[in-house]
Amino acid sequence: MSLIIALNKGRILSEVLPLLAAAGVEPTEDPRESRRLIFPTSHPEVRLIVVRSGDVPTCVEHGAAAIGITGKDTLLEHGGGGFYEPLDLGIARCRLMTAAPIETQPRLGPRLRVATKFVNVARRFYSARGQQVDLIQLGGAMELAPLIGLADQIVDIVDTGRTLAANGLEPKETIAEISSRVVVNKAAMKRQAGLILPLLDALERAVVARQHVEATP
Repeated sequence: MSLIIALNKGRILSEVLPLLAAAGVEPTEDPRESRRLIFPTSHPEVRLIVVRSGDVPTCVEHGAAAIGITGKDTLLEHGGGGFYEPLDLGIARCRLMTAAPIETQPRLGPRLRVATKFVNVARRFYSARGQQVDLIQLGGAMELAPLIGLADQIVDIVDTGRTLAANGLEPKETIAEISSRVVVNKAAMKRQAGLILPLLDALERAVVARQHVEATP
């Protein structure tokens, strides 16, 4: 049985491909430039699939993929328990934060309106603080919500913060530090341990080598 690895589209895909290559897994064609969704690799027993970020943990939890690589934000929102999280790749780093219009004071009313695509994360975050919220689910352009009166705050990924600043917003509280993680289906870890464990070891070595290069002046 071949080993299937589910990968995110976008930034994570670009940053993870060199690590996979260093671990001996290279797709036969560049998935960033192909319309294919399943890719054979240089490893005869490993195939890659490329899916939307939110589908990675779903594929792994239900066994459609043995391994997945996606952001910690996606895993927090998914909240599933059908997989292990054995390795932090340390790539695609950012923060999951609350943000609001610059210099606004904390809302004094009983309920806060919050726009986000991370509904589950936001619900847990504000509940832990005893803050009642009305959550407004949006798929994108989160920064627009406070500008048009749709929400008081947003919960979103923050990288440089330039997009927030350009729209008159500022980050407030950090919910989680985000990076890309490897997740492994629990049943597959037992059934395909002979393939999975060496691959995890090779990926970990690739991560250490990458960090060493980055730290070298």
